[in-house]
Amino acid sequence: MVLTVASLLASCATPYVPENQSNSPVSAPSAKSAELTAYYSQLQNDMRLRGLLLQDDSNANISVSARILARNFETIALYDEYTSVPAGFVRQSTPSQLRRWEKPVRMSVEFGDSVQATNRQSDARFISDYAQHLSQVSGHPVTLTSTRPNYLVMVIGEDDKAAAVDRIREFVPNVSPSALSTLENLPRSLLCLVYAFPSETGSLSYGKAIAVIRAEHPTLLRRSCIHEEVAQGFGLANDSPQARPSIFNDDEEFGFLTRHDEMLLKILYDRRLSVGMTADQARPIVQTIASELAG
Repeated sequence: MVLTVASLLASCATPYVPENQSNSPVSAPSAKSAELTAYYSQLQNDMRLRGLLLQDDSNANISVSARILARNFETIALYDEYTSVPAGFVRQSTPSQLRRWEKPVRMSVEFGDSVQATNRQSDARFISDYAQHLSQVSGHPVTLTSTRPNYLVMVIGEDDKAAAVDRIREFVPNVSPSALSTLENLPRSLLCLVYAFPSETGSLSYGKAIAVIRAEHPTLLRRSCIHEEVAQGFGLANDSPQARPSIFNDDEEFGFLTRHDEMLLKILYDRRLSVGMTADQARPIVQTIASELAG
């Protein structure tokens, strides 16, 4: 479900309404887009029947100790889920270093021409509320704006991919071909993705990010993707089968950010940690912070 990468360079209280959107009429979806809509609708139904995509962890009755929280943070924040190869990306957990935003996040919500107006309005409000929540939890400033954004949340359908590739090239002129290839050849098993780019060559702080959300998803699945991808674009780059209750777990039990995940964000943006720290360097500090949060 998740593709989060950090080396993709070649060598508000009122509801946010996107300003820079095309006024083009929505045309009938292509056969492929219609097929994906039907597939994801059935997928969401199946997941709900299995008790997945939970929106609230208050009844989960899962105890998270400081030791478990610190362990999960190390796996999720200090390892990468994917690694880059010439043909694109392959799933391979590899050690990394601490990465996060050091500059304020200026987030813009953009929609493909195929997205219906009603979905644009509801998604824009949902993303606006979520961005404010992420800012409150992490303590990092996030502004919703269409002026000089550094974080794009793109809600696009299958029929919008060509235009999305052009927009990404405009947003990150030296984006790698492998990043674009992943989007152009997106398998239906990959529900959504996020790209994170360093602020400058060799830096481990984020300068730009792009979350790509499939418009063909029904509402709950689409919002689940928004929760996971946008949060991962803040620096929680990996998934762990041991993390529970958490959205950073490919079993999809939880669809929305949990209290456990909020603590991960608090740890990540604690100023006692520094960008570039390895797991060994961060571990004693993380254990201290985890003890403060989890008791």
